[in-house]
Amino acid sequence: MTSGTHLALTLTLTGGSAADARAVVHSLEPVFGPPDTLPGDDGATVYTVNFDTDTPGDASQEAPAGSELTTPVTVTLQGNPDAVRRADETLSAAFKVQERGAASGDQEQERELRLEP
Repeated sequence: MTSGTHLALTLTLTGGSAADARAVVHSLEPVFGPPDTLPGDDGATVYTVNFDTDTPGDASQEAPAGSELTTPVTVTLQGNPDAVRRADETLSAAFKVQERGAASGDQEQERELRLEP
C-alpha cells in the first residue's frame, strides 16, 4: 500500500427505514468509530455511509442488539478486505445475517448481506 492511501469502508443500505439504517451503523461504531454522517429521516430509499478505517472505534463500547431492525435490510459492504471482514463479523454478531454474494479485487472487496429483524 502506498503512503497517503486512505482506507474507508462504505456501506450502502436498502430496504429499511432511516432508523433501521442507523441501527446498522451504530452496531459498527465500536469497531470503526463514528461514520462520516448518520442516515437522516429524509425519506430516502438508499443510505450510504462511510467509515474511516484508519480511526479505530472504542472496543469497550458494546454493540447494540440486532432487535432494533423493523424490516429486512440489504447491506453492501465495500472496502479493504480486512475492514469488510470485520464489518461482516460485527454485523453477524448483532443481527441474523444471510450472505448474498461477494466480489474481490486486488485491494478491495465487496460483500452483500441481508439483515433480518
